[in-house]
Amino acid sequence: MDDFEKNFQGKIDAEIKIEPKDWMPEKYRQTLIRQISQHAHSEIVGMLPEGNWITRAPSLKRKAILLAKVQDEAGHGLYLYAAAETLGTTREEMIDQLHSGQAKYSSIFNYPTLTWADIGAIGWLVDGAAIMNQVMLTRTSYGPYARAMVRICKEESFHQRQGFDILLTLSQGPDAQKNMCRDAINRWWWPSLMMFGPKDSDSTHSDQSMKWKIKRMGNDELRQKFVDMIAEQVKVLGMNLPDPDLKWNEEKNHYDFGEINWQEFWNVVKGNGPCNKQRLDARKKAWEQGAWVREAALAHANKVKLQTHKGTLEAA
Repeated sequence: MDDFEKNFQGKIDAEIKIEPKDWMPEKYRQTLIRQISQHAHSEIVGMLPEGNWITRAPSLKRKAILLAKVQDEAGHGLYLYAAAETLGTTREEMIDQLHSGQAKYSSIFNYPTLTWADIGAIGWLVDGAAIMNQVMLTRTSYGPYARAMVRICKEESFHQRQGFDILLTLSQGPDAQKNMCRDAINRWWWPSLMMFGPKDSDSTHSDQSMKWKIKRMGNDELRQKFVDMIAEQVKVLGMNLPDPDLKWNEEKNHYDFGEINWQEFWNVVKGNGPCNKQRLDARKKAWEQGAWVREAALAHANKVKLQTHKGTLEAA
């Protein structure tokens, strides 16, 4: 290890944030670009399954709340793209990687939203799993990423409450609504557990990310904390999680739970999930149709820059 690497790791160990102009190992930079861009892509692609229900929300109040949530997710994506750009990549490069399939996004967003209850399940389970991971990231070693996560976590906490409120309302309604609630929980539970990624023993990035304090906890520990939380919250809904192996373990002081279908997880990650093609096609179409907006904004920015430069010369 050379002096640059020793100094870098010393900062990490001393809990000093790494900033964009600081020296950093190339692998650290590339790991962050991969993780932050994947996070940004997940926020943007994650707008699609919920946006599908904006026009069909059951009330004006629910519509307004869902609109606000989808708008929040767009903002999260922009914060994160901006954070990744401080590492020397460009937004265009990241989006090209998404469209080509080179960059990934969370596997959870390749599942369809079939009923209004799915919007509740996404808020409660999907955003709940995201918060479990993202609170840790407010203390990540890279400054711009950590600071972006502070605001994101505050908004995600609202999203989880919104989802739980939808399911709570349905769980207290007539049988048809209760069944809708139960069905959504059954379909989204296992994909939510997959959101934490593969087992630590199968992860190719976890050990180094932990050493660099990009991550503070492993996938398995975060997944266990999530199970412990949801297994208690589901009791308030009067529902059950679809896992016959779920039970409290007094000795471990945690819930035991069943084995995840890892074949399904890897199948979705590789692009073969229920909605993979649909999601990517939607993003490509939006990018192509928005080209004229980007071009007009760039032309206006260049015009303002030119006028400012001209005014400065005249004043001189």
